[in-house]
Amino acid sequence: MQLYGHPFSSYTQKALTALHENDIPFEFLNLSPDNPDIYAEFAQRWPIRKFPLLVDGGRQVMEATSIIEYLHVHHPGPSRLIPGDADKAVDVRMLDRFFDNYIHASLQKIVADALRPEADRDPYGVKEARNALDTAYAWLNNHMAGREWAAGSHFSLADCAAAPALFYADWTHRIGEQFLNVHAYRARLLERPSFARCVEGGRPYRPLFPLGAPDQD
Repeated sequence: MQLYGHPFSSYTQKALTALHENDIPFEFLNLSPDNPDIYAEFAQRWPIRKFPLLVDGGRQVMEATSIIEYLHVHHPGPSRLIPGDADKAVDVRMLDRFFDNYIHASLQKIVADALRPEADRDPYGVKEARNALDTAYAWLNNHMAGREWAAGSHFSLADCAAAPALFYADWTHRIGEQFLNVHAYRARLLERPSFARCVEGGRPYRPLFPLGAPDQD
């Protein structure tokens, strides 16, 4: 299998976490400006040019959540990232959407705004995104009370989504000190070997972060 992506990309890290979690063999194709031929192949395969993109023989799968679903079906490993129990699977998928839609999307709005020319920035939209993050942190803090992982005691698709989302969210809009459960959960995610590999893989690219990458992680 081949995975097109970038080591510093949060959604690439989401898919990489699932691959590392089950030690699934694959070739990583780095969509760096230093590799124009790889990017040209990627753009031909997926004209929308959003990554990651998984290629498995004649099959290609777009979007990190769909990639993890595909791996669950076609390349299962000892770490079952989607429960076999249908009700538990609903919870995992719901939480995956929470992290993508309410944390990931909000932080990306702030980061994208910082990359724009000054005249094109959207202060009101950034304020809305910061408020949305505070609301999401508060909900997650209550949700994580007494939990080790997002959906309970087992690492899952939801945690693959949470890891890069919370990692970059704290850089973008600090998680308040009052949200002790969120800080503890984020720390556990950073210690998970499958995600720790992603953090190390992205470390050389930290100067690219437009808001400034902190030193604590």
